[in-house]
Amino acid sequence: MSDSSADSPAQAPMTSRKSHRLWLWLLVLALTGGVYFVYAKSSRAATQGAPVSSGRGSNAGAANAARAVPVQAAAARRGDINVYLSGLIGTVTALNTVTVHTRVDGQLVSVAFQEGQMVHEGDVLAEIDPRPFQVQLEEAQGQLQRDEAQLANAKLDLERYKVLFAEDSVAKQQLDTQQATVTQDEGVIASDQAQIDTAKLNLTYARVTAPLTGRIGLRLVDPGNIVHAADINGLVVITQVQPIAVIFPIPEDALPRVLPKVHAGEKLAVDAFDRDPVKPTLLATGSVLTLDNQVDVATGTVKVKAIFQNQDDRLFPNQFVNARLLVDTLKQVVVVPSAAVQRGPQATYVFVIKSDSTVDMRTVDVQLTQGDDTVIKSGVADGETVVTDGLDKLQPGVRVQTRSPSSSPGAATKGDRP
Repeated sequence: MSDSSADSPAQAPMTSRKSHRLWLWLLVLALTGGVYFVYAKSSRAATQGAPVSSGRGSNAGAANAARAVPVQAAAARRGDINVYLSGLIGTVTALNTVTVHTRVDGQLVSVAFQEGQMVHEGDVLAEIDPRPFQVQLEEAQGQLQRDEAQLANAKLDLERYKVLFAEDSVAKQQLDTQQATVTQDEGVIASDQAQIDTAKLNLTYARVTAPLTGRIGLRLVDPGNIVHAADINGLVVITQVQPIAVIFPIPEDALPRVLPKVHAGEKLAVDAFDRDPVKPTLLATGSVLTLDNQVDVATGTVKVKAIFQNQDDRLFPNQFVNARLLVDTLKQVVVVPSAAVQRGPQATYVFVIKSDSTVDMRTVDVQLTQGDDTVIKSGVADGETVVTDGLDKLQPGVRVQTRSPSSSPGAATKGDRP
């Protein structure tokens, strides 16, 4: 009895600790279950509270918006378009070039021009020492006076011989001899007059004048030098730059389009641009003057000469320019930007934006491509919108969204590019 009574107090604390742990675990499980129940209920309530149909429509709209391909577009237009022969390398050539020579020999005493200035026909450019020619003139005039006196005396003798011959006082031979003397003296007078005219002309030539209107070049002879009419270099060179010419070649294949118009008297327009490859500048506009009379067999081209008024002096002799020749004008054709036209292995096509913002691939018949414009014979109608940028992502039926709608392709001026 006493042993069993002693063991009971030791077992009681152990039983109490086990019970405490059990209740602790039960409390943890209960709290975990409660949290899960609250979370599941709130999620189910949120799901049931949202309308399923409207949610699906919103997601579909967002997906469709995300699938719309951003593009740039332009409207096809109907209008006139110019047809050019472009990329023609031309050389500016003075319409006339004159090397001014002296026409008499002598000392160059003065120069009346400044290098590079514009001169007009008849302007005095230089002066040769006129004194030798003045002396020649005076000498010729003196000779004329002497010979005129001799002629007058011979005529008086002739009249006397006529009277004597009528009285049968002189022979007929003497009368004829005197008549010949008078005629000879008259010839001497004519020769003297020619000498006077020559001296006057030399005096005129002593003043060197401009034979045409143009620009003076660099002076080739300085004052004080003795110049001769036979000198090779001359005194100065004058080039006529207003108007001025541009000579450029065109392919012989273009002759059927150009030659009939030139023969008919049409003034085909020619534009001259500078040689800037990035942004060429229009220098002047002129017209075709004439064509060469033969084809260059080495290049297969024909030279064309165009004339420009050049009032602003933007064209300079021997300058290289890019020429552009207007050969025709297409009237009231359908034009789209060249960027819209795509060329596949089987056909040429464009993407046309329909009213529902989807694209349709159209096969087109291209008549002409001129710079940034392309003429469409069939496949696109006036006013339809074609895609010009973003084409690599398009297929028939794809929805598109225009980024920045542009105006008609002809809104920008194409005349400033060759």
